Amino acid sequence: MKVMAPQAAAGKVLWHFSMSLDGFVAGPGHAMDWLTGFAGRDGVIEEYTSTTGAVLGGRIGWDLYPDPSTVYGGAWQGPVFVLTHHPDDAQPAEGVTFLSCDVAEAVRIGLEAAGGKNLEVLSPSIGRQLLERGLIDEIDLHIAPVLLGDGIRLYDNPGGPRIPLALLNDDEHAGQFVEVDVRYRPVAAHPVTP
Repeated sequence: MKVMAPQAAAGKVLWHFSMSLDGFVAGPGHAMDWLTGFAGRDGVIEEYTSTTGAVLGGRIGWDLYPDPSTVYGGAWQGPVFVLTHHPDDAQPAEGVTFLSCDVAEAVRIGLEAAGGKNLEVLSPSIGRQLLERGLIDEIDLHIAPVLLGDGIRLYDNPGGPRIPLALLNDDEHAGQFVEVDVRYRPVAAHPVTP
């Protein structure tokens, strides 16, 4: 399997998530404990912390995890923007700016603050809105070998338009609409509990 080229700091709007094989980026109630125990490729945290200039998230995520030092486990520090309809009642924090504006304006503000590095979008709903407006430059997904069955989907838009994606991490097929093959087997040592 070809290894994906490292992320580059190029002033991109990057929708970035770890995701279950069945398309969930958070468990029920926005739980993130399901990510424990999975190994990513070496250097992935350093790669993204060095290329991220600012983060754009949503209010639900902020209310559940109101600490900007948790981005990349505290390995990244920088401006965080939280898009919300109600900035007045948000829990303030140093380095966090609450925005009540159109998503396109939030991207403009975030990219300016990113200073030539990438603006990472860490919200499924904001990412969907930006994708529909053509404002996402790249989607980076790290697929964890687990089926959650329930939770918060990366892209949840019933009745919405189909959005084709061009593969970027394979020189032979770059820019084409290509399936990516993965193969897993259920691990019997970890039975599913109801």
